[in-house]
Formats: sequence, C-alpha cells, structure tokens
Amino acid sequence: MKHLFLINPAAGKYDHTAQITQKVRALCEPRGLDYAIRVSKQPGDCTRMAREAAASGSPARIYACGGDGTLNEVVNGAAGADNLAVTHFLGGSGNDFIKIFHKPEAFEDLQALLDDPDETMLDLIQVGEDYGVNIVSMGIDARIGTQIQSLKRLPLLTGHGAYNLSTVVNLLKGIHRHYRLEVDGETIDDRFTLMAVCNGRFYGGGYQPVPEAMPDDGKLELLLVKKVSILQVAGIIGKYKQGLYRQYPTLFRRISTDRVVIHCDKQEVINLDGEARWGKDVEIKLSDHKLRFFYPRGLQYGV
Repeated sequence: MKHLFLINPAAGKYDHTAQITQKVRALCEPRGLDYAIRVSKQPGDCTRMAREAAASGSPARIYACGGDGTLNEVVNGAAGADNLAVTHFLGGSGNDFIKIFHKPEAFEDLQALLDDPDETMLDLIQVGEDYGVNIVSMGIDARIGTQIQSLKRLPLLTGHGAYNLSTVVNLLKGIHRHYRLEVDGETIDDRFTLMAVCNGRFYGGGYQPVPEAMPDDGKLELLLVKKVSILQVAGIIGKYKQGLYRQYPTLFRRISTDRVVIHCDKQEVINLDGEARWGKDVEIKLSDHKLRFFYPRGLQYGV
C-alpha cells in the first residue's frame, strides 16, 4: 500500500509544506511505510498526480494536504478509481467538507489517519467534466465569492475587507436573476437569489443550507432561494446559513433529486466545492462514479 501525500503550499494563510513534511516523515518512516510526498506547483497539479496514481493500478491512499480546494483537486483525479482511497489532512482555512464529521479536528491527527482508519463510499456531484464531493451553488453567494480574489489585489484591502466590498458591489448589481430549471420532469421558470445542490452540508466557512444532506445516500438536495428584496436579503441569508428553510416555505424550496439542469440568461459563475466554474446551460447531477474516503477510526458523520 502506497501512501501519497499531495501538499498544496498555497492553501491556508501560509505555506505548511515544511511542517507537513516533517510530520509525515516522523510517522511514516518508523512504521516502514511506502510513502511519497509531492508538492503542487500550480493549480491542477494535485488532480494530475492523483490521476497518475489511479492509472498505475497500484493500491494507494492519497492525503489531500490543504483546504477544500486541494481536496477538490484530488477528488477530480481519484473519482471512480477503485485502487485509490482519499482523505483530507488539514492545511487550509475553510475545510468545510469534513465538518460533516462530529469531530472534524480529528483530521489534523495524521497518526489517526495512518493507523487502521475507517472507510466509506461517497457520492459525487458532476458538473460537466468536473466533480465535487460537497456543494455546488449559483447565484449571489457564488458571485460574491468569485470577486473576492480580484479585490484582494487592491492596496490595503484585507480578506475580510474584500468580502465586505464584494458583497456591497454584487448587491448593487442585483440580488436575484432569472433562471429556468429542469428537475424531475418539472420546469421551474422564475427569479432566484441563489441555488445550492448539496451532497455535503457545509460550505462558505459555515453555511449549512440543508442539514439533512448525506454524502452517501444516492441523492442530491437542491435548495432554491426565491426572489427577495435588498431589505430582506440579510435576514434570509442568515436563515439559509442556519439551515432553517423549513420555517419559510414561501421563500425556500427543497427538492431531493439526482439531476438538475439550470438555464441562465448569460454565462454565470458556478461555485463547485469553492472552485469557480462558468456556464450558461449547467447540468448538475449525481455522478456514476464514487469516491473511496477514509477517516480516523470511530468518527461519525451526518449525525
């Protein structure tokens, strides 16, 4: 069994490569494990390295050492590969997917990941040729998140300041947009504030739109947030964040499905596990591929 540690030095507030490398060597060498440490140099490297491991046919465990973006890259390389199992070794800032576990901090314990971990098969979301394990969103939140990175390049603007400025800019541009959805034989033609397709539960640093979502139940949870005014948006987003959609049936609609097609009036940004994609006619579906995911023994998820 090969243990492959894929490190993203750009994840988090600083480069964790030295600390992770030291910890991996200290734990793997005394155990006599067959391991390798590889550091990504540019976006897409972790996907490429995971695909190479899949193509080798040899059994391996891959440790995504970074944040949700790193995990997403590894997932895209390992999707459907029977010889690979994947986990998340924390090194990022959000780490949203593993919040579905009752003790997500356990993923900081490399020894627990190495020593007889539990394993499960997870569903995957597919958007075009890309995969996600957590949540896909479109609408005001995706537009805000996408613009943050460009605003961070402005002088004296911090990450929190960039988020606030992006929020103001996008609210002024318009909260809701027109979409036409095809889901389970129904056509829904309306204006929406945002839409989320959930396999996992948490994203965006703590948003939990559908608390009942399970990443292994063979279905996706679509949550629609209907048209709201600029005076309503703060309160409604707060309820959305807390997963209180049932209390406001006139503003939220949840649909359990395995496929939705979203037609936009123009190209729209798609937030796929925190990574930006773009599309006008967007098919989001439950993938035929699964993901082998391992985690510290005794952890529970979805409870």
